[in-house]
Amino acid sequence: MKLLLVKMSSLGDVVHTLPAVSDAVAHVPELELDWVVEEAYLPIVAAHPGVAKPIPIAWRRWRSALGTHRPELRRFWRELRTRRYDLVLDAQGLVKSAVVAAFARGSRSAGFDHRSAREPIASVAYRRPIAVPREQHAVDRLRALFGQALGYPAPRGAPRFGLERSKSAGTGPVVFLHGTTWRDKVWPEPFWRELAASAGAAGLRLLIPWGSLEERARAERIAEGGAGAGCEVAPALDLAELMRLLADARAVVSVDSGLGHLAAALGTPVVGLFGPTDVRLTGLRGAIVSNLAADFPCAPCLARECAYRGAPVSRGTFEVWPPCFARLPPERVWAELVRVVQTREARVP
Repeated sequence: MKLLLVKMSSLGDVVHTLPAVSDAVAHVPELELDWVVEEAYLPIVAAHPGVAKPIPIAWRRWRSALGTHRPELRRFWRELRTRRYDLVLDAQGLVKSAVVAAFARGSRSAGFDHRSAREPIASVAYRRPIAVPREQHAVDRLRALFGQALGYPAPRGAPRFGLERSKSAGTGPVVFLHGTTWRDKVWPEPFWRELAASAGAAGLRLLIPWGSLEERARAERIAEGGAGAGCEVAPALDLAELMRLLADARAVVSVDSGLGHLAAALGTPVVGLFGPTDVRLTGLRGAIVSNLAADFPCAPCLARECAYRGAPVSRGTFEVWPPCFARLPPERVWAELVRVVQTREARVP
């Protein structure tokens, strides 16, 4: 059976889809699965043994100047239509992904129905719209979608992400993933500095990656105020290099970000920090994961911009923003980091 999967972005969404691919390969004999994915995330898709052919799309780059990128766009459409598929499955549920699914050559097409898709209008592009309850974790929703589309019951066991474990897993530094596209998902910088100081005092090596100039400046401040010589700012890394770093890491502390989800999928011990977002819907999944959710009256609000208008919430001399993160102080995160590291080391022969 030939299947074309359309799941273009984002990084976290791509990671969430990996267990469904593992399920499909296990349940459908001789499945050949091609995957349309944003070019930036090719290393993740290519690492899954169940993917026959990753097909890169550069919509994020093209959309700013479609005229300039017309030759690339034409090449993409030609490649997309060189093969006929038994099923085209849109696992994203957006208009942009539905358009790609509609242009592909498939005997059948399927995707989320109008109540299940993030953009309901996308469902008109599929011959078979599939209902999947929205109040489930993203990983479980995708496993259910694949099961219905391919004719097997949605598996209930632990998700298998299909990413090969590093032979040097656990020998690297502790990694702090402080960057995220939502400003209000950023754990307060003074908290990172306190956490770095605790790690440094315990003799842990720390490495802090970054993805923008703003994140680099923050990483440098965390390193300066934290563990001194034991804490370093990472050089510029591409996604393949970040995957190797996260796979080797002794442990990871992460905000709710795609890289945090990737670290958990690689089997690395991860402490996830959740303020405005909902652990029940997008909590980290992995072998050794601790999802810390802010116990605050308005959390999780799922809002990109914090609307809190109550009394200021302070810790020492600084005001905590967003205030829900005051419920996740550095000492609590440090205790969880120690616990996940000890759990990992207890399992190593």
